[in-house]
Amino acid sequence: MKYRTAIVLCGGKGTRLGQIGKKFPKTLIKVQGKSILYYILNSLKKNKFNHIILPTGYRGKQIKEFIKSSKFKNLKIEVVNTGVNTTIAQRIYKIKRLIKSENFLILNGDAIFDTNLNRIFKKHEIKKKDMSLICCDSEADFGTVGVINNKVVNFERNLNFNSVNIKMKNFKGYVYSGMCIFNKRILMENFKNCFNFEKEFYPKLIKKYEIDFHTLKGFWYAVDNIKHLDTLNKKDIIKKNYLDIYKFKQKINDK
Repeated sequence: MKYRTAIVLCGGKGTRLGQIGKKFPKTLIKVQGKSILYYILNSLKKNKFNHIILPTGYRGKQIKEFIKSSKFKNLKIEVVNTGVNTTIAQRIYKIKRLIKSENFLILNGDAIFDTNLNRIFKKHEIKKKDMSLICCDSEADFGTVGVINNKVVNFERNLNFNSVNIKMKNFKGYVYSGMCIFNKRILMENFKNCFNFEKEFYPKLIKKYEIDFHTLKGFWYAVDNIKHLDTLNKKDIIKKNYLDIYKFKQKINDK
């Protein structure tokens, strides 16, 4: 069997989720009656990822029990206890020997998404890139003042955006989704001691390797705090046991 590996980072404590975060690992918190991890595994399966690695930490036994009792029997899922206080870099280092495919996906375990990752993954392979960062739309948690030619033209809250302009010529910063495709060559680098995996390691890779980026089409929403969780749970978005992303996005935009 030809494997396509995805690593779902799910060892964090979810400290910004109050009492819920004290009872459950972040990835098992429920949205519309189903856990975030349920939606992630559904999306990965849909996009032809058949080998999933879950490096666990905080309340990892609950994640292991969830997998045992889940419907994802046709996926090869490896739950690996990587320690409660382990950094993301250390978690990835501890499970890197388990990665089966030449190119693999790393993603956070706190975001629900429905997009064509299969298409993005194939583009990464065709271009033979070392790393592909996946960018997305996001909802601003603050008010936004719209200005054209130094004149205020509108004001919005909860604005959906995918990039920001920065005061550098021809420079635009895109919103990172927390999903990234790597080639195994990257694993030869020394990243084990990076305290902040993305902030410390990614700039080094950009200077040394062939890096690409993709903007995903579809739905993406990260659950970082109680407000985000409430936003998802207040929406009537279940259809055939999955997210009806089109209705959801329309309701968010109409808010």
